[in-house]
Amino acid sequence: MLDLPTTFDWHTLSLLPVLVALEAVLSADNAIALAAVTQGLKDPELEKKALNIGLVFAYALRMSLILASSWVIDYWQFELAGALYLLWLVFQYFTSSESDEDDDGAHHGPRFASLWQAIPVIALTDLAFSLDSVTTAIAISKETWLVLLGGTIGVITLRFMAGLFIKWLAEYEHLEDAGYMTVALVGLRLLLRVFNDSLVPPEWLMISLVGVLFAWGFSKRKVETETVTESIEES
Repeated sequence: MLDLPTTFDWHTLSLLPVLVALEAVLSADNAIALAAVTQGLKDPELEKKALNIGLVFAYALRMSLILASSWVIDYWQFELAGALYLLWLVFQYFTSSESDEDDDGAHHGPRFASLWQAIPVIALTDLAFSLDSVTTAIAISKETWLVLLGGTIGVITLRFMAGLFIKWLAEYEHLEDAGYMTVALVGLRLLLRVFNDSLVPPEWLMISLVGVLFAWGFSKRKVETETVTESIEES
């Protein structure tokens, strides 16, 4: 049963911007991961539909996770499953980069034959990321309704950020690699928390590492096809 507040105090409300900011920061690596996953559809329109529908399912799963957080955090098996799932995505991406290369060499992650194959992967990827962010949010506030509201705003932010990253993935050469490296960081962080919580790196270090990876990801633009074509014609 969700306990809604009968009165609103300033201290409780002051936590909302903190939770929203937290969701925005933690959604950055999630957004690039989801954008990279949807590249497997190889169709811009299908990518948008997959994100829209996938995040509806992801939202339902995330809200369920928040409501069941007091029960879920007592079972390390959930975090282990999330860690292994994320690390599996990373393994699949980097091991297929040479053997399954396309003509343009653009995408090496999971490939989908249809929209409905991509949607469960999007929802499960967001859920795995949420294991980390929800635990952090619960540590900041014990008010379930507040965490739910922060999570709702976070999913909306995630949709827009993922849309931007889909566009940027087509423009920057290293961005998809950087995205999967951030997935690996989150997966390893969850794995460390399962085996020894004292080994888990602090949040500021994770954010710094993700920032470095993003800087590298945006460091080099891809050579535009039109530019190459024009230079060939001129020669």
